[in-house]
Amino acid sequence: QVLLVESGGGLVQPGGSLRLSCATSGIDFSFENMDWYRQAPGKQRELVATITTRGTTNYADSVKGRFTISRDNAKNTVYLQMNSLKPEDTAVYYCSVPRINSWGQGTQVTVSS
Repeated sequence: QVLLVESGGGLVQPGGSLRLSCATSGIDFSFENMDWYRQAPGKQRELVATITTRGTTNYADSVKGRFTISRDNAKNTVYLQMNSLKPEDTAVYYCSVPRINSWGQGTQVTVSS
């Protein structure tokens, strides 16, 4: 059974930072590309960042230069370091295994003063 568990969300002031984690089980993690998505209230889910098995990364234009996706194959975990957070980053953040369309339950990130 595939299980993805996100953590690390919370309330942060504009300009602050958060680090999200997505712990996985039930997959051969080192052989899977991984994605982070987010969904803001009333909006469609959008792709935020991707990381391939080789560590190649891609980002949405809206987060380039502020967010960093990384992975630790020894821990079967993917991370999303988010810096210089803005109110428009407020959303539920999800990790995903795109090959098998598997998703976590999401973690809420709220950026507000």
